[in-house]
Amino acid sequence: MVTRSTAHYFLEGLQEIGVEYVFCNLGTDHAPITEELARWKQERRSLPQVILCPHENLAMHMAAGYAMCTGRGQAVLVHVDVGTANAAMGMHNLYRTRVPVLLMAGKAPFTQRGELIGSRDTYVNFLQEPYDMTSLVRPYVKWAWELPSGIVIKEALQRAHMMTHTDPKGPAYLTIAREVLAAEHAREDVRSYPTQRHGPIQSRGVDDEAIESIAQRLLAARQPILITAYAGRNRATPVLIDELARFSGMRVYESNPVYLNVPHDSPCFAGFLAGDALHEADFGLLVDVDVPWIPSLTRENPDTWWAHVDVDVVKKDFPMWSFPGHLRVQADSYRVLARLLEVMQAKADVAYREDAKARLEILSKQRVAARSTAHAAAQPGAEGRINPSHVAAELSRVMGEDDILVHETITNIIPVLSQIRRNSPGTVFSNGGGGLGFGGGVALGAKLAHPDRKVFYVAGDGSFVLSGPTALFMVARQNGLPILTVVLDNCGWGAVKRATQRVYPDGAAQAVGAYQSFLGAETHYEKIADIANAYGERVEHPEQLRSALARCLVALDEGRSAILVVRMEPVEALSQQETA
Repeated sequence: MVTRSTAHYFLEGLQEIGVEYVFCNLGTDHAPITEELARWKQERRSLPQVILCPHENLAMHMAAGYAMCTGRGQAVLVHVDVGTANAAMGMHNLYRTRVPVLLMAGKAPFTQRGELIGSRDTYVNFLQEPYDMTSLVRPYVKWAWELPSGIVIKEALQRAHMMTHTDPKGPAYLTIAREVLAAEHAREDVRSYPTQRHGPIQSRGVDDEAIESIAQRLLAARQPILITAYAGRNRATPVLIDELARFSGMRVYESNPVYLNVPHDSPCFAGFLAGDALHEADFGLLVDVDVPWIPSLTRENPDTWWAHVDVDVVKKDFPMWSFPGHLRVQADSYRVLARLLEVMQAKADVAYREDAKARLEILSKQRVAARSTAHAAAQPGAEGRINPSHVAAELSRVMGEDDILVHETITNIIPVLSQIRRNSPGTVFSNGGGGLGFGGGVALGAKLAHPDRKVFYVAGDGSFVLSGPTALFMVARQNGLPILTVVLDNCGWGAVKRATQRVYPDGAAQAVGAYQSFLGAETHYEKIADIANAYGERVEHPEQLRSALARCLVALDEGRSAILVVRMEPVEALSQQETA
């Protein structure tokens, strides 16, 4: 009887669920997996590619970037409770962004005196066993389990795969003790569970009664709007949204967009802040969006009729969520919108089509005016105070239609997205969660998924620091994944300052100009490039920007990553109080 370790069946099980990459930060708990990987290499067996990540945050977000580009969730392997703790912020982001990833962690051995293979043999084995390790990520998982025996490893992996890829998608968590990984089992005792029989459940469409209700209201509307954030995860949806919007003369807003949801050259694209239009709207369509506007900053129209179409329409994981919806439909937005367009085309009479055409002409003029305003806003700025809009406009000038933008600019999100023109689905990615440090790993994951395309990662200095840049550029070099990182350096946390100003507009912080947001004016982030044969440059004057950007692109063409640090106006003046 041939027996193999659980680690062997673990690798087989990953292959059976379609895992191509395992993003790893390994530890003492993974000895059986390390041994099995080496044995498979000796036997010249194919196996999922292991990508070693010096930080778990990077591993999580690389897996996220690959999944966001391909729709195929990957695996992340971390070290017991400490690795899980480092991965927890990534789990928050992936859960809120609805990205399918399987996080797996070893557990400290449970035997102490050599009773089983893998028993405790080092100091940390006694320290890394909390009472409830899963509690570190419990709020941010769809499914969590501790593997009791290798007999069911393939069944557990298939269950995790089904859960992560079932709508709404999201991460899962599996823990395995070292003795369980090392235990031997006969091949005939470890069953496989084919995805064809045990696969995920995808959202479908909805009955025509709901579609007819939405169409009836839209046909009667004179000021319709659509707000979305992540409908573009399906690459076919942005074009469909544009077609529906053009047919009905409807404005489309992207609110905190995670993907590109509508071509930005569309006459119907109205920008990123729907709040200013709410008081005039008589019909509103929310499509795959979590926070369509900020209620405390918005004047809403109580007479607006709202429909909400979403893969996660009730937001069950948001303890408080009270945006309007006279009709809520939990379904695949592409199917719903496609059928809605068909019904609209069948029911629209000549008068409606003329009215919609007139609205579209107005929207076209407004879009031209908005582009003109954006162009005027892209003034260069001054030395040490380069305008972020100018930086984004220069990036837009050199980016190809299919190049990928990963943005994590936080307080500069509107200037950046207003200037960088994106029209192709799958060319914009952002964080649906609230944890900074998302963008670097996602950019590497996107480059892994699309090695033939340029990837631009644009971040504020605070976000860049939290991305773990040392680990980021080590992995980029080791795996041949060159990306261009642009750091908008305002020497601090702009969001901290702005939040204080909103809550206390006439407060003491405003009076003395100190917001506890200053990170330092002489931090040379571009020097990080030196650790990994990347190219780094810092720009102080706007006239230097274009040539510096050209040198960074040359580095990309050479297969090297590049870091371009652009000095902007400091987030706050360096006060005596803060230097004391």
